[in-house]
Amino acid sequence: MTTELVDVLVIGAGPSGTVAASIINKAGYKVKIVEKEQFPRFVIGESLLPKCMEALEAAGFLPAVKAHGFQEKFGAKFVNDSGQIMDFNFSDQFTEGWSWTWQVKRAEFDTLLAEEVQKLGVEIEYKTTVTGIDLGKDKSLISVTTPEGESKQILARFIVDGSGYGRVIPRMLNMEKPSNLPPRKTLFTHIRDTRRNNYIEPNRILIVDHAPGVWAWCIPFSDGVTSCGFVSEPGFFDAFTGTPEEQLRAIIASDPNIAERFEGCEFLFEPRTIQSWSATCDKFYGDGFVLTGNVTEFLDPVFSSGVTLAVTSSRLAADLVVRQLNGEAVDWQCEYMDVMMMGVDTFRTYVMAWYDGRLQKIFFNDYRPADVVNKICSVLAGYVWDEKNEYVKDSENQVNRLVRMIDLSRQIEA
Repeated sequence: MTTELVDVLVIGAGPSGTVAASIINKAGYKVKIVEKEQFPRFVIGESLLPKCMEALEAAGFLPAVKAHGFQEKFGAKFVNDSGQIMDFNFSDQFTEGWSWTWQVKRAEFDTLLAEEVQKLGVEIEYKTTVTGIDLGKDKSLISVTTPEGESKQILARFIVDGSGYGRVIPRMLNMEKPSNLPPRKTLFTHIRDTRRNNYIEPNRILIVDHAPGVWAWCIPFSDGVTSCGFVSEPGFFDAFTGTPEEQLRAIIASDPNIAERFEGCEFLFEPRTIQSWSATCDKFYGDGFVLTGNVTEFLDPVFSSGVTLAVTSSRLAADLVVRQLNGEAVDWQCEYMDVMMMGVDTFRTYVMAWYDGRLQKIFFNDYRPADVVNKICSVLAGYVWDEKNEYVKDSENQVNRLVRMIDLSRQIEA
């Protein structure tokens, strides 16, 4: 059995893995990526947030992504079944930073990033599965199976696990623990959006508050295709019978915000289902390894936090890996896990407030102080580490305080 020597092995060639690999490679270390699938491959998580632009820039990916021509994203519009609208423009956000990003087909986006990191000299071995890890403080031995079914070993000074839903190290080391979010399910497809230009701001992402605990996304791409899916607790979908396409068409037809837009439009693939995606871990690091992206914790797709948390965590992790390989002491708990949990917990506040209805009460009412809207806009832009923003630093209390103020204003009006 052959053994290959590298400084850092990255598991997973998605955005988290390629951002980390690029940054570590730029520091002069030999990096290798192993990826169990063959790219391009389909995955959801198609709406980016402005915060993620910082990590893409640090990795050197921005010029290539800009040149590709993805749909630019300048904000997000929320609507409910009464026709009320809450439209956030990232240019109005409280936090200084990027005010736009992209809506992307992930098969194209992820492949583009992988090709860019390969141009930097990082090797990617596709269709290669990690079968075992023998961790050591200074070096770890990783066993993999190649596309030809052969076994080999890789000796690495450090491992970055960016394997996404594969969650390689957490599963091998029994690090997973249940999320505190209830299991949810999505049914989704891509639609040839032939009526898009009949609507105001046709290229803007739309989040539809369909019913309590049920919402839909509409994410337009630059080629005239729109991603559309519904999210709910699994029982909601049981009321709709037939094939997955018949189910999704019936659900779309039941929503006044999108029924006419998508009536009779072509579905580009049979609607797919994902469910029970929320997961977390006790620790995001250990001797000789760090977890990044969805491997650490994935909350929910409602505010498109997935890619942003993935690339932000991998950028931070990569910087810390470089420091450690350079011989510096790194406090992984303080400098990595605590930092990432701050962002995760901020997003968690808004995810839970969305599903219990507090956020709809904030979005769909006439009491909208501009400074509050701008601060919540910063959260939705991914700036969930800005402690100058009380809707980040004290998110739960501030959301509850705002809801009480809205309730009080309604009582006074009544």
